[in-house]
Amino acid sequence: MGWWLHGGVWMMMTTTIIYFVNAGDTLYYNWRVTYGDITTRPSLGILINGEFPGPEIRSLTNDSLVIHVHNDLDEPFLLSWNGVHMRKNSYQDGVFGTTCPIPPGKNYTYNFQVKDQIGSYYYFPSLDVQKAAGGYGSLRIYSLPHIPLPFPEPARDITLLIGNWYRRDHKTLKKILDKGRKLKTTPDGVLINGQGLSYVSTLTVEAGKTYRFRISNVGLQTCLNFEILGHQLKLIEVEGTHTVQSVYTSLDIHVGQTYSVLVTMDQPPHNYSIVASTRFIHVEHSMGVNLHYSNSKGLKIIHARRPEVDDVEWSIKQAQSIRTNLTAFGPSTDPQGDNHYGKMKISRTLILESSAALVKRRQRYAINGVSFVPADTPLKLADYFKIKDVFKVGSIPDKPRRGGEMRLDTSVMGADHNAFIEIIFQNREKIVQSYHLDGYNFWVVGINKGTWSKASRRGYNLKDAVSRSTTQVYPESWTAIYVALDNVGMWNLRSQFWPRQYLGQQFYLRVHSPGHSHKDEFPLPKNVLLCGRASNRTQDYHHSVDP
Repeated sequence: MGWWLHGGVWMMMTTTIIYFVNAGDTLYYNWRVTYGDITTRPSLGILINGEFPGPEIRSLTNDSLVIHVHNDLDEPFLLSWNGVHMRKNSYQDGVFGTTCPIPPGKNYTYNFQVKDQIGSYYYFPSLDVQKAAGGYGSLRIYSLPHIPLPFPEPARDITLLIGNWYRRDHKTLKKILDKGRKLKTTPDGVLINGQGLSYVSTLTVEAGKTYRFRISNVGLQTCLNFEILGHQLKLIEVEGTHTVQSVYTSLDIHVGQTYSVLVTMDQPPHNYSIVASTRFIHVEHSMGVNLHYSNSKGLKIIHARRPEVDDVEWSIKQAQSIRTNLTAFGPSTDPQGDNHYGKMKISRTLILESSAALVKRRQRYAINGVSFVPADTPLKLADYFKIKDVFKVGSIPDKPRRGGEMRLDTSVMGADHNAFIEIIFQNREKIVQSYHLDGYNFWVVGINKGTWSKASRRGYNLKDAVSRSTTQVYPESWTAIYVALDNVGMWNLRSQFWPRQYLGQQFYLRVHSPGHSHKDEFPLPKNVLLCGRASNRTQDYHHSVDP
């Protein structure tokens, strides 16, 4: 283990191989994916280089990441990069709609640039429900040294990966879903950095110093509330956006979301609980980390509390209060508010409504009445090689259709490059939901209860709405977002509730440029894996794998 200086940022080296000189350099990683014992269950944890969670990636804006992944599992494996934009490069996105899985015993090298991004993200296995077994880790993108931060340098930068977990292994959970049954909404517990109640870790801090916490909800389907009792959380960043530095006593962190907060250790020297607790379900589970002041002489422990389980109004008000810091610099020397998104003309409005139903006596979930069925060939490869009958653009409507039965299809929606669109997530169900769009950040311009209408636009935040890649939608409520479609590719729009995603609550947005220019989209990678009906396209690409 050692420390390296990268563009003015000290980086810790563990099992990762890193080579760099200046900002915009290439970082090389060599990862081996295996099964192994983890503290929450006796077997079938997914480890990367023997670690759970996996190694943390620390990079600078505009660095290139070359990640060589060896799959030593007995099943295919894919890694996806939650919130990383993959500019012009959906081939590296790591979901089955764009990428062939890495077969057992094989390897693949991801190669992408964290172009014009800063902030806190994570990676995770995207196939089946493998993320229930681990295989995830943190990904940080630091600002370039000459870009000033809108807050003082913290004494330490700490990552906390939180999420729900189930005692049953991921293969058993997959069998339950494949039989058309639901996973129970109440998990068996909560994890923080891979640790459950059988192991409570201690974090030692120094009185008077300020620490940065990056918190990601990497779980399957449960919103979690985060709190450090007795301490205030100053929000500074959400998924790559510097925020207005509002202060909270706790934060609701929905599935797939990441927040960064500053916490000053200004309380009497005791032991305090850092706690992640389940929200919006009626059986509480929580997991704590012991926050220990180094000058504490006693063993007194201050335990945490959480908001009322059904306090949706409290959570909505908190969500509405999170805004972009317009005076802060993002990845460049331009203030983050210079995009003027509120003055751009909307070219198209999508209204996306979730639903749940039994199809042939099996549980399915849908968007606008279409439940997604994976094709036998990644859609991006079928598009590139012009393979017919894999998918049809327009197989999902722009708006929900009343009265029709849920249908199964490989749903793909077409969209024009550089269009500026409005998306309404309408939730008529009685649960909180969470949605993510690969390849993009979007502006969350409105969140409210009830049914959206055109009059709802009068309440939009068109000045300093937060820009992020995952947003929540509250029970019997709506969320409105604006998206500038400036990234050509095949992009997954999905529920972050993974059982719902697996059983159909997703589709692909094909952002198309008729010019087919490499200025708009990178060419097919030379090391591309080929599978399904693309397996025989080996005249130019010789990395074919079994489907």
